[in-house]
This record gives sequence, C-alpha cells and structure tokens, in this order.
Amino acid sequence: MLGLRTTIYKVGDIQKATEWYSKAFETNPYFNEPYYVGFNIKGYELGLQPEDNPTLEKSESVVSYWGVENIQEAFERLVELGATEHEKPTNVGGELMTATVKDPFGNVIGLIYNPYFHLND
Repeated sequence: MLGLRTTIYKVGDIQKATEWYSKAFETNPYFNEPYYVGFNIKGYELGLQPEDNPTLEKSESVVSYWGVENIQEAFERLVELGATEHEKPTNVGGELMTATVKDPFGNVIGLIYNPYFHLND
C-alpha cells in the first residue's frame, strides 16, 4: 500500500457540485469533463462523479478527513457555503480535532486538525 490518493464524491448535478467544491476548497479543477471532475488539493485528488440515480441519502460508513489549520473556521465556512452541520468540531484526544459536514449533495466531508501528522517517505 502506498497511502491514500483519491477521494471521490458522487453528485447529482456535477456542474453545481464543481462550482460548490471550487468555492469550498478554494481551487479550480484541473480536469473538468461531464463524467469526472478532478481537483488537486495539495497533492491529493478530490474527484466528483455524476450519480446515475441522484440521492441525498449517502452511506456514512467511510469518511475522508481533509486537513485544516483552524477547524472551527473551516467548519463554519463550509456551513456558510451551504453544507449542513453533521458533527461539530470535537476534541478526540490531545490536540486532535475532527468535524464533519454534509455537502449540498448529501456527501459527508470530514475535517481534521492534526498537528502530529507528517508524511512519511
């Protein structure tokens, strides 16, 4: 295993999702086609794919957590952009903080503040 590379969110309206994720992650996609939109988030792939049967009821069994420097600010910003509060910022040990929101398309987006995280070669 080489580590995580890509998180893909399924969306009912890929054009609206592209606009929302561009604002939410403050970056434009490097790849933008009707079948896939790709964003480079500090070297990690965030992908959007259209759903065959759009639904807001998505599985919550797996959550990707995106690193942030200020979890409260990031959480509030996503909510202001139209995400729904899912799990408010919570201390999960030491200085670690996590939170989750649901994007306007029903996907859970995780946020993590982890000052202990360092990439290994």
